[in-house]
Amino acid sequence: MVDRVIFWGTYDLSKPRTRILRDGLRDIGVDVVEIHADVWPKHADKSQISKLTMIFALLRALANYPLLVWRYLLTPKHDVVIVPYLGQFDVLFLWLFARLRGRPIVWDMFLSLYDTIVNDRQIAHKWSPPSMFLWMVEWLSCRAANIVLMDTQAHAAHISRLFSVPPDRTSAVPVGVELDAFARQPAPEPHGGRARILFYGQLIPLHGVDTILKAALSERGQKSDWRIIGKGQHQQLIADALAAQHAPHVQWDAWVQYEDLKSAIVDADICLGIFGSSEKAASVVPNKVYQCLSVGRSVITRASRAMTEVFPDLNPGLRLVPHSDADELLDAIDALKADGYPIIPTQNLDLARPKDIAQMLCMSVLNPLTIDTK
Repeated sequence: MVDRVIFWGTYDLSKPRTRILRDGLRDIGVDVVEIHADVWPKHADKSQISKLTMIFALLRALANYPLLVWRYLLTPKHDVVIVPYLGQFDVLFLWLFARLRGRPIVWDMFLSLYDTIVNDRQIAHKWSPPSMFLWMVEWLSCRAANIVLMDTQAHAAHISRLFSVPPDRTSAVPVGVELDAFARQPAPEPHGGRARILFYGQLIPLHGVDTILKAALSERGQKSDWRIIGKGQHQQLIADALAAQHAPHVQWDAWVQYEDLKSAIVDADICLGIFGSSEKAASVVPNKVYQCLSVGRSVITRASRAMTEVFPDLNPGLRLVPHSDADELLDAIDALKADGYPIIPTQNLDLARPKDIAQMLCMSVLNPLTIDTK
């Protein structure tokens, strides 16, 4: 059984994923020791920062690795080292020293930067030197780790194919939700007025913003009130669409603070997930789906093997539609409105709680690794 784990590296604590894993492990009694250097700029979307800022972040990481390694070597006996999200280089620097101490490494890859930049967002061509370098770094990192951790088994299988990682060296635990930030709220008050629809995110291709806009600006879509929160790669799509068409029923806010998202969700009848067509979009269940379901709102998102993996039972509060299909999205809105905006019961969200996620992580990954290395 796992008693003590090390969280090691330059991981990004601005992402809920890392906080959920860390806090969930502590909630179930695991001693979590953090050896951390905060090197990343305070930007939610790392693809939007300048090349100069990225270079400075990497240089800060390189400058911190000697101290991080020294602190690790002085750390008392432990069972496993977890390298959280954005640990592509961390794993490579840690590998030798974890091996010297005979400790396994679990790398929470969470997402592939290569897959995100090249395949999903199509920011760089796969044969460009930076893309090839990034693929090689992630290929090596997958081999330096004993287990590569993702958010769904579908995503783990995708990464296994992309980097030729043996399936038994990948695993998955759900993204989950921070319950303090997204606690269950009363259901929407019954009303016969216009449906209030919310989408928030970083406006990346995975989100399918073009599909949301097509639905919102259609004749049927004009019968509802839409709120879009976010900025990012596809924000110009929104700016151009709203400039070309009079759309007082669509409100676009550049961003709200993380702690204010719950209020935006509470004000909505229906929340939207993702509608992109990429392989990555088919492999993930994003934070926003867990968050909106947790607060107690109906959710519409694209149908995918990842969604049916995590939510295998049909539920009237969660509607799955084909990707890139604005008409199906509008049909789902009409159906939820006719049903009175049903919500998914809290017991169907067991795997969204940090404590349950930590239990799954221990049972499926950490405990077996501990047995194998003792």
